[in-house]
Order: sequence, then C-alpha cells, then structure tokens
Amino acid sequence: MRHNKKHLKISRKKEHRLAMLANMSVSLIKHKRIFTTLAKAKLLRKYIEPLLTRAKKDTTHNRRHVFSFLKNKEAIKILFNEIAQKIANRPGGYTRILRVGNRKGDNAKMCLIELVDFNPYIDQENLQAQKKQTIKKVRRGGKKKKSQTTQTATTT
Repeated sequence: MRHNKKHLKISRKKEHRLAMLANMSVSLIKHKRIFTTLAKAKLLRKYIEPLLTRAKKDTTHNRRHVFSFLKNKEAIKILFNEIAQKIANRPGGYTRILRVGNRKGDNAKMCLIELVDFNPYIDQENLQAQKKQTIKKVRRGGKKKKSQTTQTATTT
C-alpha cells in the first residue's frame, strides 16, 4: 500500500535528494530564477514554499528553522531582508514554473522556475502605474496628402 508516500524520489536516496534541494533552493534565492528539469522543479516548489512562508515573519526561531534546511548564511540574509519584503502581502504561490521544451541530449522536459515577484522583464510597480493611467487614443489619418500621381499631373 502507498500510505504516506507522496514525495517524488527522482531516483536519488534521501540524503542526496535533500542536499540537492537545499543547493537548488540557495541558487533560486540568490539568482531569483534557475533552469532545471520539470521533476526537480516540482519537487523544489514543495520544498521552498514553506520556507518562504516562514521568512515573512522575521524571528530568531524562523531564521534558525530555515537555516536548518538551507545551511547558507548569505541565502538566509537575502531571503529575510530582500525577498520577505516583496512577498509580504502574497498569501502563497511564491514560485512560477515555465516549461521551455526538451533537453537536446536526453529529451528531458526542461523548465524555468522563478520567484513570482522578481520577474526582471515585468516591473511590477511600473505595470501597476500604467494600469492606473488611462491612455487617450487619438485617431489620425482622416485626410491624405497629395499623392505622387496628382503632383506629376499638375506639373505637366
């Protein structure tokens, strides 16, 4: 029977799997987006979302708890100082998985996992400011200028 066996094993033993997830979490926190396989990304999302929820409340207990998973002081500083401020109002869903196709060598499904509030291509503050402004559209093109045929006809 499959009682209490929900996690993906992804062909690794427990120690290797936890070390890999901790390393990928630190990379995601530092770089805000990483490329990986789809199976690893789905497993990483389950691993890092509770840590991001804990980071919203900056207490000594929460810092120690997150450090027990990540084991990297620089990542803890970035997480609690920079990332926690951006995700403070978000009730959940801190990561986004975007599929990017298959890997050339072994045809593995590849994806991009990123923190939602840190998309460099979409500046959230400017996007909200643009939504508030209404742009008045002006229709132009009522009268056309004289074309070349009418100009040549008048000169001859």
